[in-house]
Amino acid sequence: MDSEKNADFEYKNLDEKESRLKERLAKIDALEKEIISKEKALKSKENSKKQIVLRLSPSLWNDIAAWAEEDFRSINGQIEYLLSECVRRRKKD
Repeated sequence: MDSEKNADFEYKNLDEKESRLKERLAKIDALEKEIISKEKALKSKENSKKQIVLRLSPSLWNDIAAWAEEDFRSINGQIEYLLSECVRRRKKD
């Protein structure tokens, strides 16, 4: 009789533990989904770029194009790099 009570008690303990673990897992899943959602929002915000019209003299264009080729960048990438560097240096000062 005592062994049956112990077995019932152990099953109840296991059921309670399983229930608590399921609750924890549900919370973890919800947190993971929230984190993924926030990461996606940040990435899309960072990846969105504004387009501008930029007029350059042919000689400046050629100099930037040559420099971009040396750095293995596109001309747009080189211009963006140069602007980013200038802004970063200005913020330092």
